Amino acid sequence: MRCPFCGHEDSQVKDSRPTEDGAAIRRRRQCEACAARFTTFERIQLRDIWVAKSEGRRQAFDRDKLARSIDIACRKRPIEPARIEKLISGIQRQLETSGDSEIPARAIGEMVMEGLKGLDSVAYIRFASVYKDFTDAKDFEDFAGSVKAVGGE
Repeated sequence: MRCPFCGHEDSQVKDSRPTEDGAAIRRRRQCEACAARFTTFERIQLRDIWVAKSEGRRQAFDRDKLARSIDIACRKRPIEPARIEKLISGIQRQLETSGDSEIPARAIGEMVMEGLKGLDSVAYIRFASVYKDFTDAKDFEDFAGSVKAVGGE
């Protein structure tokens, strides 16, 4: 594993343990050149997944990109990191077990929306505002009003 600090090719594993949800192995490593320590995560990948973008492009599924978008929506919300990680792992597992090697980006967005809806209403609205590409405040207001109605039932 290449050191993120000095770029040296070799590092030594100092500690390994499963993550809380058991979906990955967390490894603490130390660079043999500069002695810096860093963490890596090892996850099972059942198959290569391609994301079909709306404009016709295809790109490899990137778990980190999914995690970043969910983290942005959940920023400064009282949500335990373990629950966010469980959501991300659950979406990835759904994609890998779906049987399809190419998934429309819209389907992934809907999975995120559904997961955030049950996790935190503010994070759900934040994600929706970008995902649904609100053009003005009225779009935002209408959507937020529908979330209140769902939460109040």
